[in-house]
Amino acid sequence: MKHQDERFKGVRDTNIYYQYWLPEEEPKAILLVVHGLAEHSGRYMNLVNHLVPSGYAVYGIDHMGHGKSDGKRVFVERFQDYTKTLKTYFDMIRAWHPKRPIFLIGHSMGGLISAAYLLKHQEDLAGAVLSAPSIKVPDNISQATIFIAKMLSIILPRAGLVQLDSEGVSQDQAVVEAYVNDPLVYTGKTTARLGAEIIKTMQDITKQAAKITLPILIAQGSADKLVDPGGAQLLYDIVGSRDKTIKIYNGFYHEVFNEPEHEQVLNDVKTWIEAHLDAV
Repeated sequence: MKHQDERFKGVRDTNIYYQYWLPEEEPKAILLVVHGLAEHSGRYMNLVNHLVPSGYAVYGIDHMGHGKSDGKRVFVERFQDYTKTLKTYFDMIRAWHPKRPIFLIGHSMGGLISAAYLLKHQEDLAGAVLSAPSIKVPDNISQATIFIAKMLSIILPRAGLVQLDSEGVSQDQAVVEAYVNDPLVYTGKTTARLGAEIIKTMQDITKQAAKITLPILIAQGSADKLVDPGGAQLLYDIVGSRDKTIKIYNGFYHEVFNEPEHEQVLNDVKTWIEAHLDAV
């Protein structure tokens, strides 16, 4: 396995960090990982170690304001900054692997970024795997709270609003401890601007997801405490794909790739991707 990392210029002249892992032979396909809120691309080593030895290349990107990329932590001017930067990275990968199919793998907020990306660029991809996609506005967030978040995003866009509960990441305490102690993981409060942009994008996706028609696999833990598990089913019901699969893992927490039984999930992902290689 070969590992390489580098940087490129994203939107707003931001230095964006990326890294990739290549198998020994020509890859069967490319897996483009889109990570979640407050974390980074280096937290997907279970996926890397499971799929690269099977002949897949894994490419990861740190979103602006995350990980090793530049930018105010967990802040974004517009949600499209994520998708535009992802498109730049995709074009780089396509130039490096012009004949290989590319699958998008988006987790949590990365699932939301991926869904927004698919609305404009799905024709370039062989399929998408969305893990615990942050699609549904939680039921306990009132319209008044949403209104306040929108106002704060204008008046005090960099103000901190909500903090993620690290205990909800995984049932594996070693994963939780690594998350808390990882200097590249942001454990403060999400900025008002990003919070408002996430809610706006969630609302846009639920209105437009029927336009998504490529093969899609959605994986969700039933005991997820960080995103509403109902969002996975909502997205599955709305997307227009004829070829769509949803897998609900009973009792699993948020990061299904990092749960104690993650091998089961990764085997399901591998099986699904291999079944779709012949259709490319």
